[in-house]
Amino acid sequence: PTGDSSMALQAQEEIIEMKDVFSVKLKRRRFVGQKKGGTLLGITIFKCLNKEENKLTDCAIHLNNLSEDHCQTWFRHLKEILNGFQNRPKSLKVFVNPSSHKREAAHIYYEQVAPLFKLADIKTDVTVTEYEGHALSVLKECELRAFDGVVCVGGDGSVSEVAHGLLLKAQIDAGKDTDYIPTPVRAPVPLGVIPAGTTNILAHTLYGIKHAVTATLHIVMGHIQPVDVCTFSTPSKLLRFGFSAMFGFGARTLALAEKHRWMPSNQRKDFAFIKTLADLKPEECELSFLPVQVPQEDSHENDRIALLYLGSKDQWHKIQGHFLNVSIMAIPCLCSMAPGGLAPNTRLNNGSMALIVVQNTSRTEFIKHLKRYASVKNQFNFPFVETYTVQEVKVQPRLKSGLDAKENTYLNAASAEGNYPWNIDGDLMKEASEVHVRVHPQLINLYGVNTDDLESSQATCNCI
Repeated sequence: PTGDSSMALQAQEEIIEMKDVFSVKLKRRRFVGQKKGGTLLGITIFKCLNKEENKLTDCAIHLNNLSEDHCQTWFRHLKEILNGFQNRPKSLKVFVNPSSHKREAAHIYYEQVAPLFKLADIKTDVTVTEYEGHALSVLKECELRAFDGVVCVGGDGSVSEVAHGLLLKAQIDAGKDTDYIPTPVRAPVPLGVIPAGTTNILAHTLYGIKHAVTATLHIVMGHIQPVDVCTFSTPSKLLRFGFSAMFGFGARTLALAEKHRWMPSNQRKDFAFIKTLADLKPEECELSFLPVQVPQEDSHENDRIALLYLGSKDQWHKIQGHFLNVSIMAIPCLCSMAPGGLAPNTRLNNGSMALIVVQNTSRTEFIKHLKRYASVKNQFNFPFVETYTVQEVKVQPRLKSGLDAKENTYLNAASAEGNYPWNIDGDLMKEASEVHVRVHPQLINLYGVNTDDLESSQATCNCI
């Protein structure tokens, strides 16, 4: 290796593992404006470097050699090795949402992501989305076999739309009825997530960090992670594919934030959070769920006792009541506000969902529960919070009967305008009828790693 200082001229030996290398180029000295030719200086090897706190970066190693034949031989052999690695994409379909967060997605893509794709000789077909649902309509018509993967540059809502479109396209291509899909087929190509939103739950869950270069290098290196996906359906049709959902407080907050799109992103979310907390009210509903293995911690002997439900139809459990929030999550949902995850008891691909039910309680107690997400304490260790490990859930909102006329009128008017919103992966879905959620194991491959294997996230939060 050579460098600018005289120290680099001293004898050095360094071992580079080819699995960490993502590109090799012939190095030439060229004049300004010169596109081809130039004096050969040697070879440059580009490798992926794993830094602290789960961060990846790229670094260049320059090898001096003035022989054209020698360099061409090395170059050819190194390229052959690189081409032999599985899962590394050669061609990607890219969606960029220019209105995500602080409208920074296009800048992030063209400044940080595209140069690395070019360096790795990855061809890209880029669509800059112009409206909500644009990526979905493009994917429905897209010939996915022409690509090795799909990439989304945006926030959780954008990623959710692309994941839904990718899976919906797979069902259409397989000739499935898209209104009712009890056993969906897998997505044909992996999905890459470049974080450019506010919360970036999927990026945090896959990389342990919000960092565009780290996300890009996971894609370039072909790190593949199979992930469970949920289907959200009404009795008559499929609503969408997704990874997580909230009903009640989490959905009301998002619905209020969406009404104030004119505000800056962070202000809008803070305002919606505080206002929803001030107007805190429970939803009356019936939850039916089909449990799977439920490990229980025995505090005395520290043994894990597994209760196995075989999942026959007569083993549906029902709970009715007034709930402040209901979360259904197939992935841990890490983010800066919840470094341990919104659903720390589930995994990316264990074939189950976490059902987290917060029953009606005082505002003070509810705030204590929310604050725990940002700390190392157990956020579920409250008498009003119940957690279940499930494979299916049905949520049926109920209108109260026998209330005074004013309250009854309010409730009916509210439900008529879709007052039962769902927050599915940061996307607002207004659905007043019963919603049926099923988990489908390893339905999609995402570029990334299993965060269980990463260092613990250093993210902290002071927002509550």
